[in-house]
Amino acid sequence: MKKLLILLVLIVTFNVSAQKNRERIKALKVSFITEQLDLSQQEAQKFWPIYNEYENETSEIRFKEIRSIRKEIRDNLQTMSDDDANKLIKRLNYAENKMHELRLAFSGKLIGVIPSKKIILLKIAEEDFKRKMLDEFKNRRRG
Repeated sequence: MKKLLILLVLIVTFNVSAQKNRERIKALKVSFITEQLDLSQQEAQKFWPIYNEYENETSEIRFKEIRSIRKEIRDNLQTMSDDDANKLIKRLNYAENKMHELRLAFSGKLIGVIPSKKIILLKIAEEDFKRKMLDEFKNRRRG
């Protein structure tokens, strides 16, 4: 019973820690994008609700649909039939198409909110942020 309780405490602690890390990364991303785009207060008020909705929708697809498909592929690759593989490919393509459609709709929503040049800067800022986060992750693993 004590082992189960200790395991439960460790799992809860790990989940809380992971949640805090995600929130911290999200805050860093918001700060980074705000700085890179040099959003005015009026632009920021209109931009962030659209951006947050887009992030939530894409995260849902990435972390639920695509992650579950990739797990299924990893778990069943050796025993998978061609029919099963085709079904997974179709599901993966469908999820990736949804991501693409969301990106197009997102860009369309932003056109009336911030200047087009800032939409391009947003894409660059997102890529730069990912790169910086990966570099930081690599540095922490080494150190």
